[in-house]
Amino acid sequence: MVTAPRHPVPVFPLPGTVLFPGTTLALHVFELRYRTMVRDALSGDRTLALALLKPGWELDYHGSPEFHTLGCLARFDEVEWLPNDCYDLNVTGMTRVRFLKVIREFPYRSARIEVLPQHPYPEDDPLVQLDQRALADSFERLLAEAGGEAATRRVDREVRYEVLVNTICMACDLPAEERLELLGMDSVIERGRRIRERIERQLRGGPRRPGPEVPPGEPGGHN
Repeated sequence: MVTAPRHPVPVFPLPGTVLFPGTTLALHVFELRYRTMVRDALSGDRTLALALLKPGWELDYHGSPEFHTLGCLARFDEVEWLPNDCYDLNVTGMTRVRFLKVIREFPYRSARIEVLPQHPYPEDDPLVQLDQRALADSFERLLAEAGGEAATRRVDREVRYEVLVNTICMACDLPAEERLELLGMDSVIERGRRIRERIERQLRGGPRRPGPEVPPGEPGGHN
C-alpha cells in the first residue's frame, strides 16, 4: 500500500484529464510554473499529484483555478528535457488521493493529501476472474467496432484486475466528470462492472454522451 508523503505534494491541475492508479499518461509541460514544478520534483522524490480542474477554469487561467478534491498521486517514469526548456513526461498513477489543504500557491500549488485505499479483493476469486474476462471481451468488441488500428489492439489479460479496469477507464471515450466518478469508487469490482455496463450500452447503440473537449492550450501541459 502506498503511504501519503508527509510533505506537501506538488499539484498539477489539468482540464479533461483524470489519471488512474496503474496507468501511464504522457504529458508535455510548457508553462513556466509547471516546468519549475518538474525540476523541483526531479530533485526530490519524483512525485506529483494530478487533479482535474473544475469547469470555468479559463476565467482564472493565470491564477489559481479550482480543482476537484479527488486526484491521483503519480511518479515520473520518463522525463525528457527539450531544447526549448519544456519537458515531455511519462507519469504512472500510484494511488488515489484526496487533497486536504493547499499549503503553497507560488510558484505552483502544493497540497497535503491523504491516500484513499481501494477495498481489497481476492485476485484468484473465480467471480473476479469471470468479471475480468467479461470486461476484456467487451472492450475488445468495442475496439473491433471502432475499426482501423483500434481493431487490431488486444487487451493484456495477464495484468491484475485493478490495472485492467483502470486502463480501460482511461482508454474509453468518457467525459472527464464521469471518469472522475469512476475514480472515486472505492471498490475496483464495482468500477469494473460500471465501465463494462457503459461499454455494453455503447455496443448496443444506446445513448452516447460526447467525450471531453480538451482545449489545446490547457494550463501547464497536455497529453
